[in-house]
Amino acid sequence: MNHQFDELTKNLAQSVTRRAALKKFGVGLAGMALACFGLPSQAKADKNPFHRCVKKCLRQHPTWSVYQCESSCIVIR
Repeated sequence: MNHQFDELTKNLAQSVTRRAALKKFGVGLAGMALACFGLPSQAKADKNPFHRCVKKCLRQHPTWSVYQCESSCIVIR
């Protein structure tokens, strides 16, 4: 355990260039933005019964187009 802690502290003590630090910060910030803004739109779509019907139709009929599935789910709207 002490050996792992020593390795961790050695790695943290190493100098990092400004460019590398900004790149890591930018990647982390972009990941947070994608997590915050990308997931709610998908969650909203899953709550809509029409969207669920279209997804189910596309799974059951992989050769059908989205328009064919939308027309078969029109009754739910």
